[in-house]
Amino acid sequence: MKTLKELAPSERGEVHSVTGTGSISRRLAELGFIKGQPVQVVRLAPLGDPVQVRIRGFDLALRRQEAARVVIVQD
Repeated sequence: MKTLKELAPSERGEVHSVTGTGSISRRLAELGFIKGQPVQVVRLAPLGDPVQVRIRGFDLALRRQEAARVVIVQD
């Protein structure tokens, strides 16, 4: 298992869990980061932050700190 932060552009996986507690983890779940949901890293900013991801047909930009909370399972 990896975190979303560790995936390279164009890599895909499924959400396994969102770690931590508090408003950021809750907000990630509200955005669709729930177990079994497919997710893909679209691209990284030149300095690596933020990370653009595609989930549920939408593109989102996450800070690397937020992306580190999302645990991913790859086939």
